[in-house]
Amino acid sequence: MTDPAIPSPTDTLSSFDAFSQLQLAAPLARAVAEMGYTSMTPIQAQAIPKVLQGHDVMGAAQTGTGKTAAFSLPLLQRMLAHENTSTSPARHPVRALVLLPTRELAIQVAQSVKDYAKYTQLRSAVVFGGMDMKPQTAELKAGVEILVATPGRLLDHIEAKNAVLNQVEYVVLDEADRMLDIGFLPDLQRILSYLPKQRTTLLFSATFSPEIKRLANSYLQDPVTIEVARPNAAASTVEQHFYSVGDDDKRRALHQLLRRHEARQAFVFVNSKLGCARLARSLEREGLKTTALHGDKSQDERLKALDAFKKGEVDLLVCTDVAARGLDIKDVPAVFNFDVPFNAEDYIHRIGRTGRAGASGLAVTFVTRSDARLVVDLEKLLKAKLEIEPIEFDEDSPDIRRQGRINDGRRLYAGEDVPAEPRAGGRASRAGSAGGDGERRERGARRDPLVRPPPLSRDPFFDKPYEEPDTREETPSWEASGPRPARGISANIKPKRRVAALFKPELPAMSDQLS
Repeated sequence: MTDPAIPSPTDTLSSFDAFSQLQLAAPLARAVAEMGYTSMTPIQAQAIPKVLQGHDVMGAAQTGTGKTAAFSLPLLQRMLAHENTSTSPARHPVRALVLLPTRELAIQVAQSVKDYAKYTQLRSAVVFGGMDMKPQTAELKAGVEILVATPGRLLDHIEAKNAVLNQVEYVVLDEADRMLDIGFLPDLQRILSYLPKQRTTLLFSATFSPEIKRLANSYLQDPVTIEVARPNAAASTVEQHFYSVGDDDKRRALHQLLRRHEARQAFVFVNSKLGCARLARSLEREGLKTTALHGDKSQDERLKALDAFKKGEVDLLVCTDVAARGLDIKDVPAVFNFDVPFNAEDYIHRIGRTGRAGASGLAVTFVTRSDARLVVDLEKLLKAKLEIEPIEFDEDSPDIRRQGRINDGRRLYAGEDVPAEPRAGGRASRAGSAGGDGERRERGARRDPLVRPPPLSRDPFFDKPYEEPDTREETPSWEASGPRPARGISANIKPKRRVAALFKPELPAMSDQLS
């Protein structure tokens, strides 16, 4: 007996253009309609029918094209056969396992699964590192059908006997190339060893590398390969620009391009965690609402930063490549690569944060002289010659007042005006000024970091011009008092040199004086 909700293998892929044609179960169709899904993306149109038919799938699609729905909806459709209202944990074993490389991506996918399954009795949970295991353990003990996890924390729960995976029917490896880059391959091999041999395995990635193909050959059985775009290609809706700038002009170029393109919000990617924190502080001092997101942030801080950016409370999200994978934040108009990524494939994921779901976007990369090798790697990946443009600044000289800190280590505080010419004679000016306004202006002028007062001389000796020292040897005064008396000693014996006495000579005794 066949499920009428599952299309037959004879259906052609071209017949599926809208979600209404998939004949999803009523609870899933209702949730999809409420989320505003009407037409399917290419990866969804090709992957969903194959997953519904039970095939292993190896899918490659650009980030932001709806891969989450491409594997979530068919899995939920097939798992409705196990739906029940029992409160017993034994009736809710883990049947679908979704593995992802980062905490943020795991939270996002888990939320999407909950939204799709909110009108069903299927339970879902998410486990990731960086937080206490007790709440996660309680949720796992209660029983879940769909488990979304990062590899490291899942192994912790497996070793603690909190997660039993002997009834898993579906496994999804999302952003598989990123998991291999991070070094999760040994963890993935351990996790897959706990799963039944008979299962459906889905592998999704934005890029196809030789390592990914070897992983697919090891764990997928006769997979259907789906490529909806040229591998390692950027989305056609993203306008890409490369600008040649110096290291000291990057922040100035960022300000100018934000004004030129009138970008309300943007991602700013850097290569290091330290550089991320420093750049965020500098941009904050320069008047931009900025927050940082990198691996040294706690999980609570990372979630707060993402939430503030999604709500529009923050203009710029300065981040490392921890945010380059899978984060789905709508209507982000621009991405700035403050640093050229070390790994060329990360460039595809970075610029994939904009131009999502068919919208247009802007991707700007700042290139310095030291980035020549990284640019060559990008050209090899994109299979195109990059056109690096010179950037023309609106003003001839940089506005040092907006750079936050100058060479002498002092800051220019907000509200202080820089006079055109330094004032001389501060005391006389202050004495001649009337009222408190003149005195405040004098204080502001003295505090101005751009005008340094002349150094005060502490010793008039150091103000004298340089004089050549007299190299002639002078006879000490105690030796020049008179000629030395002749002594009847050998000429080979040098006489003792007379030196100045430090103490008075000892007076003769009184008895000697009386005698």
